[in-house]
Amino acid sequence: MQFHHHGYVSGDPRVQPAAGVGLDRPAELPDEVDVLIVGSGPAGMIAAAQLAMFPGVVTRLVERRPGRLAIGQADGIQARSVETFQAFGFAERITAEAYRITEMAFWKPDPADPSRIHRAARAVDDPTGISEFPHLIVNQARVLDYFAEYAANAPGRLTPDYGYEFRGLVVDDDAEYPVAVTLAHTAGEHEGEERVVRAKYVVGADGARSKVRESIGCHLAGDQANHAWGVMDTLAVTDFPDIRTKCSIQSEAGNILLIPREGGHLFRMYVDLGEVPEDDHGAVRQTTIEQIIAKANDILHPYTLDVRNVAWHSVYEVGHRLTDRFDDVLPTELGTRTPRVFITGDACHTHSAKAGQGMNVSMQDGFNIGWKLGHVLEGRSPESLLATYSAERQVVAKNLIDFDKQWSSMMAKKPEEFDDPSELEEFYVRTAEFPAGFMTEYAPSLIVGAAEHQALATGFPIGKRFKSAVVERVCDTNPLHLGHHARADGRWRIYVFADAAPAAREGTPTAALADWLLTSSASPLAATPAGADLDAWFDVKVVYQQDHTEVDLGAVPEVFLPRTGPFGLIDYEKVYATRPGDDIFHLRGVDRAGAVVVVRPDQYVAHVLPLDATDALAGFFAPIHSAATVS
Repeated sequence: MQFHHHGYVSGDPRVQPAAGVGLDRPAELPDEVDVLIVGSGPAGMIAAAQLAMFPGVVTRLVERRPGRLAIGQADGIQARSVETFQAFGFAERITAEAYRITEMAFWKPDPADPSRIHRAARAVDDPTGISEFPHLIVNQARVLDYFAEYAANAPGRLTPDYGYEFRGLVVDDDAEYPVAVTLAHTAGEHEGEERVVRAKYVVGADGARSKVRESIGCHLAGDQANHAWGVMDTLAVTDFPDIRTKCSIQSEAGNILLIPREGGHLFRMYVDLGEVPEDDHGAVRQTTIEQIIAKANDILHPYTLDVRNVAWHSVYEVGHRLTDRFDDVLPTELGTRTPRVFITGDACHTHSAKAGQGMNVSMQDGFNIGWKLGHVLEGRSPESLLATYSAERQVVAKNLIDFDKQWSSMMAKKPEEFDDPSELEEFYVRTAEFPAGFMTEYAPSLIVGAAEHQALATGFPIGKRFKSAVVERVCDTNPLHLGHHARADGRWRIYVFADAAPAAREGTPTAALADWLLTSSASPLAATPAGADLDAWFDVKVVYQQDHTEVDLGAVPEVFLPRTGPFGLIDYEKVYATRPGDDIFHLRGVDRAGAVVVVRPDQYVAHVLPLDATDALAGFFAPIHSAATVS
C-alpha cells in the first residue's frame, strides 16, 4: 500500500483523499447523473466501487431496501473472486473471517449396509495450485459491506441511496442524459411517490426478477430441471464427523451438499427434495423447515442432526436461464448505436446455487462494465468500448450454465445411476479450474489482441486472467506477488519482462522500449492528460531476470521510476527482480529475450508482444484511447 505521496497521512491510509464529486457529494439523489446503478447486490456494489475510483464521474446506486443486506443467500467465494478482492484491498481481511475450503469429502451408501452412509473418498480442493488464493465461504452480506466500505473511502465517496424502487425507463438517444428512469420511494414520508432521474447510462443489477431487464425487452430463456432442493443455514448438534468439511452426501434416501460456514459453527445444507411433478404448480415450495430437517436426517442415517437454530431457509427448483444480450442494443442495431442500459448478474443469468458461481460471476460482470463506463465517461476511451461488455460476458454466462447443468444433474443422481462409483469426485477434480473462476477466456476484440506472439509468455494466455507469481521488489528486497500490487484503480498495466542484460538506460531492448514509452508521441502514455502523473492512466512495471542484488536502481530507465504527487516523489515500487529458486520467467514461460504483457484494468491479459514491437503496441492502444468522446 502506497501513501504519504500527497503529504503525511496520520489516519487510515485506506481512506483515499476525496476528489471530484467526492469533495461535495450531495446527500440527496440528484436529478441528473452519469451512471445510475439499480440494485446493491454483488454486481451492483463492485461496479459502484470501481466507478468510485473515477471522481469525475457522477455515479449513484439506488436500492429498494431501506438499508444494507443483513442475510445473504450466496456464500461461495471462488479463488478468482479473492484475487479480485485483493485488487479492492480487502482479501486478507475477508479471508480471516471466512471458512476456507481445502478438501471435499464424498459420502455414499456403505456396501456392507446400504441403508447407512460412509465416507468413500476425499478430494483436495485445488490439487494443481490454480491460484495462490483460497476458496472461501462467507456471507454475501459481508462481501457487500467490504465493497461499500471501499466505495465510501474512494475519491468519489460513493454510498448507496437506499429506499428507491425502479419502476421503468425510457431511452432518448438524442438527449444529453438519454435514459429517463422512474423511481419510487419505498419508505419514509414520501413513500409511494415517484420521481425521474436522468442518466447517461444505467446498470441493472436488480436480480432474477429484474425490472431493468424487462424495461429493455430482454427475457430469461432456458429450462427447469424439475428437481427441488431445500436449503438451510443451521446451527445444530450432530454426530456426523465431517460437519466442518465440505461434503457431497449420497444415500438411498437422497442427497445433501454440506457447506460449512464462517464462524466455526454455522453450516449450510442443500437437501434433496426429489423430482417435482409437472403438475406441481409450485407446491414443493411450501415444504416446511421441519420437513427439510426430517429429510436431512433420513439421508444422514445412521447419523443424526439436532437442529437448534435456523438462520435462513428456502426451497427452490433448479433452473438454467440466460438472456441473449446484456444491454439494450437489439441484434439489428449492433454497430449502429451506443448501448445505454446494461444488465448484470442474476438479471441476465440464473442457475443452481450448488456450483457456487452466482455471486462470483456476477461480480465479474460488474467489474467488467464498471471500468469501461469509467473510461468512456472520463474521456479516456470511445463509446465503442461499451459494446464489448455484452459480447464478453454473455459467452461467460453461457459457459457457466453449461457447466452448472452437468454439476447440478450429477448432484441429483442416485448412487446406482452412476456408471462409475467414483464419477462424481473425478468430475470435481477434473473441472476444478472452472468453479475456481479461471476458465474465462475473452476472444480477440477491441481490447483483446491476437495470439500471434503468445509463445513469448505461454503462462499468460491472452484473454485469461493474469496469473501472478512471486518476484523481488528491488527497492526494499521484499518478495511479493507481482499481481498483488495491481489495484482496482482503472489503470491498464504494462508489464515489461526485460531481456537478459542488466538494467541500463541505453543499449538494450528493454532500454529502447522504455525510451519509446516515455518520449514517443505514439506511446500509449502520451494519452495521459497534461499535468497528471506519468502513471495516471498506465501502470508500467519492469521485471529483470537478475536477482535484486544485481539490479542497480540508478541504471533503471526513468519510465519505470515515475514521479508522483505534488512533491514529484519517485515511485520505487515498479522495479522488480527475479527471485532465485522461484523464477517468474520459468514459471510463466516468458522468453529470455523479453516480452511485454498488457493487462486490462479488470486483471485480464490483453496482449503479449516482443520488446521491439512498439508499432503493434501503439496500434493496439490507438483505437482504445483515440477519438474518445462523451455524449
